[in-house]
Amino acid sequence: MEILNSKIFGENLTSTPLLVFHGLFGMLDNWGSFGKDLGEYLPVHLIDLRNHGRSFHSESMSHDDLADDIARYMDHYGIQKAHVLGHSLGGKAVMQFALKYQERVDKLIVVDISPKAYPPHHQGIIKALETVDFNTVGSRGEVETVLSQYIPEKSTIQFLAKNLYWDDNKKLNWRFNLKTLSEKYNEFVSNAVKFGVFEGAALFIAGEKSNYILPQDEYGIRQQFPKAEIVTVKNAGHWVQAENPVDFANVVKKFLDLG
Repeated sequence: MEILNSKIFGENLTSTPLLVFHGLFGMLDNWGSFGKDLGEYLPVHLIDLRNHGRSFHSESMSHDDLADDIARYMDHYGIQKAHVLGHSLGGKAVMQFALKYQERVDKLIVVDISPKAYPPHHQGIIKALETVDFNTVGSRGEVETVLSQYIPEKSTIQFLAKNLYWDDNKKLNWRFNLKTLSEKYNEFVSNAVKFGVFEGAALFIAGEKSNYILPQDEYGIRQQFPKAEIVTVKNAGHWVQAENPVDFANVVKKFLDLG
């Protein structure tokens, strides 16, 4: 049985732990400073989703798979109940987990995503990633040059480049499983979270400059998460925690009654 890779802050604290899940093409390292900050108050587990970071690769990638991975992770670490936080794809994972394993969630935090199905919108990025030929590129700079032919935003290129590593054959490669992520893309992006109702405390955090959570999504959110509180973080787009880390952390701390 494969357990997700993680990094734990505040391991010796006894309060309810917080499990944190990144978005598509991300990894736990994207959440390092947030983990360190909140690890002063409670145990924080930064976790790589399957097919991402240093977690296992699999040909399967449904919301149910992601939810079951979280349950197995908690069993492995002897965690009965936790707060769960997920950004984007990680948000879909924690929503499905809360609906499927109600009794194991204390508080739910969903960052800049709603339970609905989204139209495919990463085709350009996937095309760019698939264009990189690791037999011919020998440096991060060369990879970034290839990506820049398809992706105009420098910040997106830098975010993706964090996934580069030198494999056992001394060749650059992606940490994420590009094959499965591209083949199963519609399964986890263009599918809504399965219908169900989570009666516990829930916080949805939207980025002011992002269009992932729209005013008209509130009805759908509250149908499945009736206690949902929806908060918008100013001066932030989709990458809320990176673009306004201070306000983002404060919103989370307030919701979890920390400090």
